[in-house]
Amino acid sequence: MGMWFILKESVKEALPKAAGVAKGFCFLHVTGRYLCNIDYLTGPSMLPTFNLNRDNIALAETISTRLGKLRSGDIVSVRSPEVPTKIVIKRIKAVAGDVVSYAPDPKLPHHNNTLVVPKGHVWVEGDNPHDSRDSRQFGAVPYALICSRLFLVLWPPSDCRLLSNKIV
Repeated sequence: MGMWFILKESVKEALPKAAGVAKGFCFLHVTGRYLCNIDYLTGPSMLPTFNLNRDNIALAETISTRLGKLRSGDIVSVRSPEVPTKIVIKRIKAVAGDVVSYAPDPKLPHHNNTLVVPKGHVWVEGDNPHDSRDSRQFGAVPYALICSRLFLVLWPPSDCRLLSNKIV
């Protein structure tokens, strides 16, 4: 009987603490999924917008994405259409109905293609056209693959700033 009593008392003591931890994780999940989250930026595709001599950390919001309020110039995190487990950071260059003229290979700028971005899609490109895999290679991206819109660089502190939506 003594063992059951100790076990019962331990469970009574641990249950409220476990419930508090579970509530905390639920809060973090809901906040990250439906309000804002943090994105880590690596790779050269968004030079010169991001200083990639060190890792950049940006704050991203998901409300604009869910409400369909994204526009040309916004920097977004997108689930890669080629590697669905990978999230990439790109700038929206055109939205549904816009006409896009682009060079599939930046080394051959005279070979241009033109298309109209289909409904429910966006055209995304990196700010560094010579080192970015983007819509020029895989085409317009379905709106459903957009995860969030980046709006504030948090790290490094010397680069802390609001992000512009001006197309580079």
